[in-house]
Amino acid sequence: MAQQKPYLDGARPLCFAHRGGAALWPENTLVALRGAIELGVTHLETDVHLTRDGELVVFHDARLERTTDGYGPIRDFTLSELQELDAGFRFSPDGKSRPWRGKGLRIPRLSEAFELDPRVKLNVEMKQSGVGLPRALWDFIEQRSLHDRILVAAAEFGLGREFRKLARGSVATSASALEVAELWAAARVGLGRWVPVDYDALQVPPSQYGLEVVTEQFVELAHARGLHVHVWTIDDPNEMRRLRALGVDGLMSDRPDVLLETMGAP
Repeated sequence: MAQQKPYLDGARPLCFAHRGGAALWPENTLVALRGAIELGVTHLETDVHLTRDGELVVFHDARLERTTDGYGPIRDFTLSELQELDAGFRFSPDGKSRPWRGKGLRIPRLSEAFELDPRVKLNVEMKQSGVGLPRALWDFIEQRSLHDRILVAAAEFGLGREFRKLARGSVATSASALEVAELWAAARVGLGRWVPVDYDALQVPPSQYGLEVVTEQFVELAHARGLHVHVWTIDDPNEMRRLRALGVDGLMSDRPDVLLETMGAP
């Protein structure tokens, strides 16, 4: 069994602010990431895209319009063009007000997120195919010696595989959707111990497509294979407590304030 990477150290369950705390602040902005840190969060979940001029930026969607006053695919814009947009334009805590509109929130560079606090670790999901994102992210990590402060995720199998080839085990990674499904199905028939794994964590919802994903059996198998189980996106305190009782290793929440209070973190 491979030795656990430093990124995964910490009291269980690790508490992740999903997109910085998307229910509290405009998601994936420095306001959100900084707010989560000030609450006491040690792990930030976020997403990364590559701009037209090759800059790594923190953003979730492939397109701009859900959260900003821009329109179109993010890959079509340069960094300077993106930073003219209002990243707080659409956020509403109550479905009516827009308290962050016009307050100068911008789509941040990934480097800015890491510069917020040297103690904080980032869970970064690669969101684009066909633009060289794994190589760009790997070069970013190497240049800044961030190997122990980042877990790289990718739902798409090819993205994760390409990054792992570059990193050669030096960076924590999570399984793709295909790899999760493969291990889950094998576990159902008692063959989970025979599935090859070259990742460190399974980042999953409690259930999907009407099927229960996070079960006691699934968690036990993951731990037997030396893997973490991180569950998203959990905002209900009762569900947080239920999953903790199952032994999961991390919880991701849009309400990091609730998560920290429920888990007893300072």
